[in-house]
Parts: sequence; structure tokens; C-alpha cells
Amino acid sequence: MNRLTMTWLAVLTAAVAVAQSDTATVKGEQLQEVFVNANNAQRRLSTVQIGAEQIQVKDLVSKPVLFGEADIMRSMQLLPGVKSESDASSSFQVRGGTSAQNTILYDEAPVYNIGHLAGLFSAFNDEALATATLYKGLIPAQYGGASSAVLDIATRTGNRQQWHGSASVGLLAAKAAVEGPLVKDKLGMLLTVRRSYADMFLKLSKDFRGNTLYFYDANLKLDYQLNDRNQLFLSFLASHDRTAIEEMVDIRWTNLAGSLSWLSYLGKRSTSQTTLFASSYDTDNGIWLLGTNIAYLGHIRHVGLRQNFRLLTGRHEVNAGLQTMLTDVKSAEWQRVTNHEKEQRKAWDNALWANWQYEASERLAFSAGLRLTTFSALGGPFYYDIDDKGQITWMYRRRTNRPVKTHLTLEPRLSMVWKATPLLSVKAGYSRTSQNLHALRSQSTSTPFDRYTMSSNLVKPEVADQVSLGFFAMTPNQAYDFSLEGYYRRVDNVLDYRDGISFSSAIEIERLVLAGKGRGYGAELSARKNSGRLTGWLSYTLSWSQTQIEGVNQGRWYDANNDRRHDINIVASYRLSPRWQFSAVWVYNSGQAFTAPSAKYEVIDNYIYYYAERNGYRAPDYHHLDLSATWTKKSSNGRWTREWVFGIYNVYNRYNPFLINFEDSQSGHRTKAKQYSLFGIVPSVSFNIKF
Repeated sequence: MNRLTMTWLAVLTAAVAVAQSDTATVKGEQLQEVFVNANNAQRRLSTVQIGAEQIQVKDLVSKPVLFGEADIMRSMQLLPGVKSESDASSSFQVRGGTSAQNTILYDEAPVYNIGHLAGLFSAFNDEALATATLYKGLIPAQYGGASSAVLDIATRTGNRQQWHGSASVGLLAAKAAVEGPLVKDKLGMLLTVRRSYADMFLKLSKDFRGNTLYFYDANLKLDYQLNDRNQLFLSFLASHDRTAIEEMVDIRWTNLAGSLSWLSYLGKRSTSQTTLFASSYDTDNGIWLLGTNIAYLGHIRHVGLRQNFRLLTGRHEVNAGLQTMLTDVKSAEWQRVTNHEKEQRKAWDNALWANWQYEASERLAFSAGLRLTTFSALGGPFYYDIDDKGQITWMYRRRTNRPVKTHLTLEPRLSMVWKATPLLSVKAGYSRTSQNLHALRSQSTSTPFDRYTMSSNLVKPEVADQVSLGFFAMTPNQAYDFSLEGYYRRVDNVLDYRDGISFSSAIEIERLVLAGKGRGYGAELSARKNSGRLTGWLSYTLSWSQTQIEGVNQGRWYDANNDRRHDINIVASYRLSPRWQFSAVWVYNSGQAFTAPSAKYEVIDNYIYYYAERNGYRAPDYHHLDLSATWTKKSSNGRWTREWVFGIYNVYNRYNPFLINFEDSQSGHRTKAKQYSLFGIVPSVSFNIKF
């Protein structure tokens, strides 16, 4: 792990420790989907889509979460086949893929780094959200840009008849929302804002008074009813984080995303949606390290147009459309003393798709899709050729915006469901997906120090092929349902760092990496209880994730750094009375793979580590129990609702591994592994009011 990343983790660990002073210890598609069905047992059994999970935001209140915040990302991480990156992280990994291999759409606009304070809070305010659908198996042809999974988040619209509002004060953050008619029955608005106040806790400490730790975000949604057949939607997201330690490090990152959509109803069940979208993810990092001041910047920016037609007639459903998008990626720009270097490139990304779903009979349904992606790296900056050792052999520059290299990928998708009985179904699916934006990181978690690059004359698109098979059953009254899914996933053109290389070794990112292949396979088991006072589910995932790259680990297959063999999630919610609801979550993950030195030797008073195997060691197992209680009371006239949420994160105070570092003794003769943990037990309380 490189020094900048280690410093980043240390900054967050120290800052959270202060903010939590006495309670935690640090040890070492848009609303175009007008026909959305409830995610009930019957739907899970009969839908043709294998591996799709939908979360209704109204269900989040029953899940215990960190700092009293209802969080759609943490609920997503409790699903079978989905894993969190690390303790308290908002990012998620699906079926052996990394979080960087996921596409996250916020009302059609792509977003990145979806956590505040390195993931302690999700970047998505639950007050602004309606639904989220995760495609972890077969991905419909209308979605692309991901070799692992797609998360499609739809925000809710404001009330067009009357005004409503809410406010919440929690342990480290406060939020408010207001919605209502700007023009009654015509134009509705929803506005949400949220800000943390951890920086106020820091100012109470003499040792950390000069440090900064905060975030804020805002969401705006406008919904204009043109007539009975046409609607306009304007959606906007803005979020910002800053973490700084005086005279040591200053880290900032910002997410902006916006979309303007025109939804037209072509008939009783068919729609057309045209969307203009734009997004920007920027990082601005400064660090004082070993007497040297380093400034590091990067960004990912998109602007595009998307057109999708949804046609339903009889037993047929067709989704067809196109998308064109310009992408601008600054892999890195840094200033080290007098040395200023930058690598920034642009690309033109286009896609055509058609997805057909056919209900052949009451028992049998099919879905088939085809997506064509063309990705062109554009001229302007330098491109180059490199040799086997990563040295540049030739540099050249094409005319600005002239294609340097175009990658064309054809992506078929196919799935089916056979209902053997009204209570039992079998599903199978195959999909090919591609990804042209690649993230490089020297650890398993997301940080603002991640570097990104696009497919180019040297880097090819990641292409993933996945097959899935699943069995689904439910009881006659739908009170219980069960599922068992198996999958095998192969990915070509996976990138990883060369041995002994970190992200800051050179500005030309293609000199730092090698391409190979990856594979992931496993099984997911789920059992759910859907009715009664006690509801919840149990999920278990058994999985493998491996990588093979010539030139890394002597060309042998090795476990990916997100490989975890066993994952167990138990979620329970009990409705005691109309006022009281109790919830519990227990999470268990077996140890994650990481690289450790096998030996070291001394060269001119310097100790050099020798690594015999990539990711050949395992961190300790990870597990914790979380509890919450929610008290709700409405006023006598029904206009006001008060709510208290009490929670305990990590009830039995388990110190789970967040970072494992290798440290030498003062003499240098002995080296030991030291585990750093982010949280012990964390109680929380929040007060919410709605009107």
C-alpha cells in the first residue's frame, strides 16, 4: 500500500476517533418506470430477470445503520452476492467484481465515489430517493459501461398538490427536505439538503482544532406536467467533502450530476424518454510528505444524450434506444516541488441497444438483448507505445478530437424463466458486458487517490461474460420465499499494477499496469420472511474471485484483493406496536486477501521487502451485530409526525480489520503486522420530524 493511501486512511481514522470521542475507539430509469411492481415474493419468483434486486426506500427505516442514517447503500450490501468494501464503506462489490467495475446511475447520470467521509455516510440522501434496482446477474441491454453490476437509482418527485417538509438531527449530521407545488397540479418541487458537523467536534479538541472534517450535499427535483401525455423532469445532485489535517494533508472531492428528461406516453403502456445528462467527479488533494509538498488532482466528466423507447403490446415488451456521450478523464495532475505533470484524455462513447421480452405462456418467458458499443479515444494529448518493461518507446499526438483508436464491442444478453409450478421457478441467463473506464488502486477500498484511465491504443475494454442459474420457491401465502443462484463470470483485459509499482510511480498510467484475465464463481442462498410482525431475511454467499496476469505473481492465478470466501447476512425487523419497531442485523465476512512481505533484506542500511506471492495472506474474519429501535408518533390532527431512532452499531465491540500495515522495529531487524480498526461500539440517536 502506497504512502499517500496510508496517510489518507490514517487521516480518516484519527478524525473519526475525535468526532466519536467517548463512543468509538481506533485501535491501531427515472420515474419513466411508471409500471414498477412491489418487490414481493411473487415478483421474485416470476420475473424473467435473474439477479435483479429492487429496494424501496420506504423499507429502509427498518434497517439499523451507522449514525442513525437510513442508507440505501448499506441495505444493498445486505443482499446475497453483494459485499461492502470495508468497515462502514458505502461502496459495494458484486459477484467477484470490484466497486470500480460497477456503474451507478442517478436519474440517468453516472456518479462516482458514492460515500461521504470515505464511506461513513452514503452520498445519496434517502429523503430524495424513490427506488433503486441492482442488476447483478443478467444486465438488460439498455444498460452498459459496467463489467460487474449496474445500480439504477430513481429519485422521487415533489408533491404537486400541497407542501410537506421534514427535518432530522443525528449524531454527526443534520438534514432537511421540503416539497410542494410551485404551480399547483402542474409543477412540483423537491429539495433536500444535508450537512455534517464533525468539524465542530474537532474544534473542541486542543490537539485537532486546526483540522477539518465535513461534507454537505443537496438534491433538487422539478416535475412539470405539460399535458396528459408529456412530462419534464429536472434532477440535480451536488455533494462535497473535505478532510484536512493541519500542515499535513488536505483532501477534497466533489460530485455534481444533473439530467433533464422528457417523458412521453405513446399509448396506454408505451413510453419514450429523452434525457440530456452531465456529471463531474473531481478530486483535489494536497499532502506534505517527507519534506515534500505534493498536489494531486483528477476528474471524470461526462455529458451525453440518451433516447429510450419502451413498447408494450400483448405479451411483448421492447426496450430500444441509443446513447452518445463525451468523456473527459484527468488521470492525474500533480505538482512535486518544481515538477508539474498531467495526463488528461477525452473519448467519444456511443451505444445502440434493443431488448425484447416475450411471455410465451403462463409458465415460460424469455428475454433477449443486444447492445453495440463503440468507444473512440480522441486526439489532442500525447499517446505512446511501451515495451515489456513499461518504458516509453514512441510518443505521438493526433489532431484534437480526431479518433486515435476505436473499440467496438458486441454484447448479447439472454435469459429465461420457467415456472415449474405456481410456487417454483427456474431461471437461467447469459450476458456479455463491457467497460471502458478503468480504476487503478493499490488496495481493496475506494479513496480520492484512485487513478482512472480509459481504453486507448494500448488499453482494451474490459469484457465480462457471465452465466447464471437459479431456483426460486415460495409458500402458498407468500409469507416465505427462497432462492438459490449459481454463477460463473470471466473477465478479459483486467488491469492491475506491475509488481513493485504504485499509482505515483509515473504520470503515464499505462506504464504502471499490465492486462490479464479474471474469473469469479460462486453460489448465493437466500431465505425471506415477508409477513407478520417479524420480517427479514438470511443470505449466504460462497464465492471465489481470482486474477491471472503475465508479469504479475509469476504468471500464476492469484486471489483478487476483494476475494472473500464466505458472507452471511441476517436481517430481522419486529413491529411491536404502531409506535415501536425494533431491528437487528448481523454481518459476517471471512478474511479478505492481501499481500504481505515474505522476507526482507538489507541493502546499504535500507531494508527491502520481498513479496513471494500476490494476495497470499488473509485478514482476520469480519463480523458485527447492529441493533436499532424506532419510536413514531403522529399528532392528533395527523399533520405532524415525530420520530426517535436509537441505534447501536457493533454491539459486542468487535474491532474489525480496516487496515493492516507492516512496521519495523527501531532496530529494523524485526517486522510485525499491525491491524488498525475504525470502529468499536458506536451508539447513535437521531430525531426526525415530518409535516
